[in-house]
Amino acid sequence: MLDAAKTAFYINLFKGLDPAALPGLISATRQRVLEPGEIFIREGENSPRLAYINEGMIRCYHVNEKGIETTVLLRWEQQIIASYDSILLQQPSRFTYHALEKTSILEIDYNLIQQLLANNPAFEQARYQFVLDMLAQSLERIESFVLQTPEERYLQLIADKPDLLQRVPDKHLATLLGITPVSLSRIRKRIITKHTR
Repeated sequence: MLDAAKTAFYINLFKGLDPAALPGLISATRQRVLEPGEIFIREGENSPRLAYINEGMIRCYHVNEKGIETTVLLRWEQQIIASYDSILLQQPSRFTYHALEKTSILEIDYNLIQQLLANNPAFEQARYQFVLDMLAQSLERIESFVLQTPEERYLQLIADKPDLLQRVPDKHLATLLGITPVSLSRIRKRIITKHTR
């Protein structure tokens, strides 16, 4: 019998995937729990690991030469997490991915997915769609910095995930938005002032 969570993972991951491919993919998937602070992928690691988050949150960040951390992205329930560097470019990750809270994931090696899908040309479209989705997510992040103000990025973030403010420290939210914690505080005050008028 097919595991419902794993089935949902692959249907979400590979849009248009033929159900006939599911048994092979599911048998290669493992369930795992990351404790708060546990590393999923370390900077410098060439990791083809890919995960679907059942519950919890993973933060991707970079540490510069001065030791300052910058949050690059956050992923939460029903989202996919992987090193874009390793999956798309076959290079070591420039970022570290770690659990912000206890996080339950379904994990698989993307190289294995490629082998399974390559053996059946009918699944090539599903793999192509997955790569397009990864690129679209990256472009969306870049475009938000070009087309939106920090306040608009903040409002979009809390619209996408309202409980984020209770789950992520302000310092991580601020760097994710490309601002300082002081600027984040000012944005919140402006928003409160607008709503109390």
